[in-house]
Amino acid sequence: MKRYFLGMAAGYSTGEVWRHTFAMGRKSDCRALKKYLRGRYGGESTEDTRVVLCKNGRSALCLALMAYFEPGDAVIVNGFTCYAVYEAVKSAGLTPIWTDVSREDLNFDLSLLQVTRAGDGSGGNPKNVLRSKNFWGGKEPAGPARKIAGIIIQNSLGNPVDVKQVEAFARKHELTIIEDLAHSAGVKYADGREAGTVGAAAVFSFGKDKAIDTVSGGAVVLRHPCKREIKAPSKLPKLSDHLRARFYPFFGTVCRGLASVHLGGALMRGLVKIHWVEKSADNRLDLERKISKFEARLALKQFKKFKKSGEAPLRKFCLVQNRGEVLRELQKAGYYFGGFWYERPVSPERYYKKVHFPEENCPNSVFVAKHIINLPTYYSKADLAPALKIIEKYLLRDTRGGREK
Repeated sequence: MKRYFLGMAAGYSTGEVWRHTFAMGRKSDCRALKKYLRGRYGGESTEDTRVVLCKNGRSALCLALMAYFEPGDAVIVNGFTCYAVYEAVKSAGLTPIWTDVSREDLNFDLSLLQVTRAGDGSGGNPKNVLRSKNFWGGKEPAGPARKIAGIIIQNSLGNPVDVKQVEAFARKHELTIIEDLAHSAGVKYADGREAGTVGAAAVFSFGKDKAIDTVSGGAVVLRHPCKREIKAPSKLPKLSDHLRARFYPFFGTVCRGLASVHLGGALMRGLVKIHWVEKSADNRLDLERKISKFEARLALKQFKKFKKSGEAPLRKFCLVQNRGEVLRELQKAGYYFGGFWYERPVSPERYYKKVHFPEENCPNSVFVAKHIINLPTYYSKADLAPALKIIEKYLLRDTRGGREK
């Protein structure tokens, strides 16, 4: 069997494919999902907690940023991430502060940031500013220094950050924390708290191969009072988006079935070209449209499953030498793991030039993007065992100190 990296749909049985394709959804399912998220991730007073269901994760993140920050503010962002995060930050009128990551867990290293207190030139109160060239792509921004107002926790690939360190940093510099749980719904921090119960907002993506995977959709839980009023999406999903979400598992099953005669990959590429299948990175930000009702039903079912089992998916990763050679050998064995969220520090590669990423200031992020192999979430250990044997031969045994050893 050819093992394509297709998100949760890759592990669907025939029955699950049909249940997804013909799932029924009602307004009551959206209300039930909102009630569940409010109860699980709400703030001190769940009555004051607001839950908004969105078209996708980047739209949810944009709404969270708009709710708690003013246009022109800057927010600290993980230096190894996806274009969706950058798009959400820019669409909210904010500036990303790229921060390099640790090679052990792919989360940002806050010791690298130098935040200072300074006036903005207007005679007002001092504020957090960043004047160093190191974090502005090699040159200082023109005009008044930008206020650093927040920090986005990513919990990369499901690996939790040192949340106490982040909280201490945020308190010291008066930063608002936003938790992006695309990879980490159901994950717990080292102190026992669940991810999504720490920051001002918890943001979810329900896209392909996320912790909650209904093919598309997203949500944001606004746990603290908003600083700016935001408008919840009111339009139904486009019919084309709705149908793509419904039939993606079916198309994935057909492609896997044709893989034995070497036609599965060609069919998937054709489906992408005619827009019957959409790559996750191309799912555009849209603040007017909401989630499909059937996806809300499926998302709630998955959330309850995590709550019951106490386990959340963790997408494991390995750092290897000669990654191109590794991917080719994996492909010969039937594993198609190339082209997914690691080609560049901010992936996918086709959007990388838009980001103007300061590579010279984030060497670990660049290194990881060059050497990482990240494994699908929804495969059994038995399915992945042959792949791990191949990867084992190429593992980088020591990558400390910013150099390959």
